[in-house]
Amino acid sequence: MEKYSQEQIHIQLKYINQALDVQQQWQVIEGKLTKTFKFKSFIRAFGWMSQIAIWAEKLNHHPEWCNIYNKVEVQLFTHDVAGISELDFKLAEKMEMFLT
Repeated sequence: MEKYSQEQIHIQLKYINQALDVQQQWQVIEGKLTKTFKFKSFIRAFGWMSQIAIWAEKLNHHPEWCNIYNKVEVQLFTHDVAGISELDFKLAEKMEMFLT
C-alpha cells in the first residue's frame, strides 16, 4: 500500500463527493480523510457502525470514529504509510453505500 499524493487525494475526493452524490462532503482535516455522518437516531447510527465494522475487518483497515447519539465522526488514515491511501477511500466508499 502506498501513500497517496495530494493530487491523488484531490482526484479521489472529487470522485467520492460527486460521483456518489454525497450529502455532506468528505474532507481532509489534519491529514486524515474526515466526515461526520448524521442519522435519524442512535440505533440507526449504531447499526450503520456495525455494518461498517464488518467491512473494516474484511479490508483489515479500521476507522477512527466516535459516536455521540445520532452522529458518527469518522477519520480515516493508513498508519502503515503515515498518510491517506487507497484503503481509506475504499472504506469511505463502503460507508457511503451503507447509509440508510
